Amino acid sequence: MKSDPKERIILGIDPGTTITGYGVIKASGSVPELVAIGAIDLTAFDDHYLKLKHIFERTSGIIDEYHPDELAIEAPFYGKNVQSMLKLGRAQGAAIAAALNRSLPIFEYAPRKIKMSITGQGAASKEQVAAMLMNILKFNLQEIKLDATDGLAAALCHFYQTNNPSQAKAFSSWKDFMNKNPKRVKK
Repeated sequence: MKSDPKERIILGIDPGTTITGYGVIKASGSVPELVAIGAIDLTAFDDHYLKLKHIFERTSGIIDEYHPDELAIEAPFYGKNVQSMLKLGRAQGAAIAAALNRSLPIFEYAPRKIKMSITGQGAASKEQVAAMLMNILKFNLQEIKLDATDGLAAALCHFYQTNNPSQAKAFSSWKDFMNKNPKRVKK
């Protein structure tokens, strides 16, 4: 799928026990492009372990189809129900296992971090995130589930985090900063 060696394919996943959303973007330089968006529907499975198996198998299939270079995944958040968080963690683990099985590097982002990188607000709603994604990546949200846009948001968040020019410059100290930026230092 890749023609440019500088091009990256990023798979984003929003793990869930009812629906696991995913999005795939192609990153060429500083421009992200939508490749695929979808959802793994788990409502047909009553058994939690069969859901995990299905997440693993479908994630493996998505990896085999799109050949991503990296996986960005949303971290489960702690709510009031510990059992729900445990189940979400297992769903996340099934997707991570599929990525590890295909030797993909994995990057985990908190839900607030993902929302902040897409909308500028850590408390944005799923609808706000979806609307912003439609604007950025130029697609129509007709029959796409919000869980799918959450997976896409994880991929775009990772793109933004790794394409940040300020991250490319690392400084070990103030002296190092001043040596590398002499024009920015006032004497």
